[in-house]
This record gives sequence, C-alpha cells and structure tokens, in this order.
Amino acid sequence: MTADNARSGTHHGTHVDLPGVKLWFVDTGGPATPIVLLHPNTGTTAIWDSQIASFSQAGYRVIAYDRRGWGKSMAEPASGPQPGTIAGDLDALLDHLGIEKCHLVGVAGGGFAAVDFAAWRPQRLLSLVIGASTLKVEDKEIADFIARIAIPDIRNHAAHYREVGPSYRGANPQGTRRWIEIERHSRQAGAQGQPLLNPNTFAKLASIATPTLVIAADADLLAPPALMRVWAAHLQHYEWDVIHDAGHAMAWERPGAFNDRILDFIRRH
Repeated sequence: MTADNARSGTHHGTHVDLPGVKLWFVDTGGPATPIVLLHPNTGTTAIWDSQIASFSQAGYRVIAYDRRGWGKSMAEPASGPQPGTIAGDLDALLDHLGIEKCHLVGVAGGGFAAVDFAAWRPQRLLSLVIGASTLKVEDKEIADFIARIAIPDIRNHAAHYREVGPSYRGANPQGTRRWIEIERHSRQAGAQGQPLLNPNTFAKLASIATPTLVIAADADLLAPPALMRVWAAHLQHYEWDVIHDAGHAMAWERPGAFNDRILDFIRRH
C-alpha cells in the first residue's frame, strides 16, 4: 500500500471505557511488538493512516488513539469535564490491552506527552521517538529561543500555514486539503487541554534512559532543528535525524522518510 493510498482512513477503531473517558482507539491487533502513536494537537488518529499501514505491514502491532477532548474520545459526563492526563490515559489503555512494553512515537504536541510518559513509566517503553516538537520545555533557554524565532501573529492564521511546509502545500493540494479537514475536526469545542503530570524540563529529560530517536524537519517554523538540538542534548541516549524539505507536519508530508527512519530505529531496540 502506498503512503497516499494509506490515507483512505479505512482503519476501524472502537471505544473503551477508561477512568473518566470513553477513549477512541485503533489497534491492528495480534501478538507482534506494539508501536503506540501520539498525535499532534492539530490531529487525531486519522493523521496516522500512513504510519498504521506501514508499521503493520512491517510486522508490528500498531495502536493510535484520540486524546481526551480530541476526535471521538469523550470525557465521561459522570466524572465531569476533567481532562485527566495523556500519560494517565495511555497507561490505562496499555493495561486494558494487556501490553507490558511498547515503542512510543509522539509528534509535535504528542511529543510533550510522550516525554511525560517516558519519565513516569520508563519500564513500559522499549524505545521513544520524538518528532517536530518543542516539547513545551519550560527552561529559559528554550523560551528565549522560541521568542527569537516567533513570527508575529502566526497563530491568528489558519494552522496549515504554520504547520504544513510550503513545498508540500504547493506540490500536493489534495493532501493539504485532507490535512486541513482533519485539523478542523480534531479538537472538540470547549474541551479542556490535558495537562502534563509534571512540567517538561531539562532535568526531566536528563532522567530518561530510554533509547530515543529525535527527528527534526528542516522547514519547521515552530520547532526547527537548532531548537530541538538544545533539548535533545539533555537526553541520556539519543539518535538524531533530520527530514529534509518538510515542515512541522513531517509525518504527513514525508511519510516514507519518516516511517523508514522509525522502523530502522525500533528494529535495533
């Protein structure tokens, strides 16, 4: 199946009742080693169609879920609109599925939560992949870097202008339209954002011993390679890679390159 064909959205999901949420997830099933995917703030499980197809064809069990307040995952009315945490929901989902260990992939906002989970539940991870993310690191060095590269009023414009690279927007109008469609239906109106268990800091990164792959994109306006190198240097064990001619939405824009790099990494871990 090609990357473009994999975006047909034909992967079927289901709901599971977890503490405080009816969580929507996709699971290719089987006894194979699991890869769990954490979507960006501008996406849902639909953003991962190419990865689900590619990783499952490579022999892995692939799991992706809509974070609470995104897509089809709904906070339980009986417990009120409390947001829980992404890490807590992931931990509960792994328990429900009977999964002891997994490879964890988080892109952009999904990377914030992937690091949060890695620091909290290292015993559940075989490896960690972070792509196109500032990690929401609170240390001043990162805050100052972000302030220096900030484009005035960029967040007042449609998300695809800041997240989808210009090469992709120009060369692939159909794919861009699909990305916009997913983004427009990703976040539920009025839903609370889920907090981290603990703020992401350099010290927190330094506590993570899980083998980690850090992937940057050279046309990323929000998390350029130079910024990601600053926080990556605090990890105990990491590998570095850059996807060329891609923006913040690297996994969507360059799925072949993104998937190949991840498969190469996790096969060694």
